[in-house]
Amino acid sequence: MPKVRYERRGAAALLVITRPERRNAVDDETAAELAAGFRRFEEDDGARVLVLSGEGPEAFCAGADLKALAEARLPDDAADPAEAVKRWLDERSDGPLGFTRLTPTKPAVAAISGWCLAGGLELALWCDIRIATVTAKLGFTERRFGVPLIDGGTQRLPRIVGMGRALEMILTGRIVEADEALRWGLVNEVVAAGSHVDRALEIAEGIARFPQETVLSDRRAALEGAGTTLGEGLALEAELGAASVLVGIRGAARFAAGEGRGAEGAGV
Repeated sequence: MPKVRYERRGAAALLVITRPERRNAVDDETAAELAAGFRRFEEDDGARVLVLSGEGPEAFCAGADLKALAEARLPDDAADPAEAVKRWLDERSDGPLGFTRLTPTKPAVAAISGWCLAGGLELALWCDIRIATVTAKLGFTERRFGVPLIDGGTQRLPRIVGMGRALEMILTGRIVEADEALRWGLVNEVVAAGSHVDRALEIAEGIARFPQETVLSDRRAALEGAGTTLGEGLALEAELGAASVLVGIRGAARFAAGEGRGAEGAGV
């Protein structure tokens, strides 16, 4: 049975981890299927936004499947266990959970219900927008077992909530519930239980309706400019924006003709 489901929902691709009996934890097979789903999304020109979720209300994803990890054996000839682990990681250069060291070329939205823990939180942080139900609980609980964050969490979390709050989560492993996560900006919106996927798809459809040239270039400028100086970021913005200025001129003409007055069509 597949452990990940890919389906098209309008202009969105819905990628769902289907292991509710394991709180949607990711083993090697699941990671490979997530990677395949990511590639399928990237190659699907009709899919403008990825919505990432987990099957059922109990969990978005509980991270790496620690039971599967504990049962895994190092090669019998592993005279140097550290070197064997390094080889294992090298074989997963796109990220142990499938694609977490890659940046999608199109927007991604996480639809979170229940537990969003460890590597599961790293998957959610990989997305541009996070929608959570009132039941959501987020945290790096792998701290208790000495499992490191190696799917982008140490880099993405500080960029989203700031270094102080990020270090609190990373060092203490405490659980952050939905209302606090919203105050921190860790999630963008909190919705009623069971409505997270529908809301994420609604947002995806809203994004998909906009002229895509500028959606993609502005997104890229924000992401790639985040680690640069202001001057470098402004130069990148100008370079990327120049390629889609014509789209903006055409949009301005539509506005002048009466379209979109009063922010009609803005927001999702």
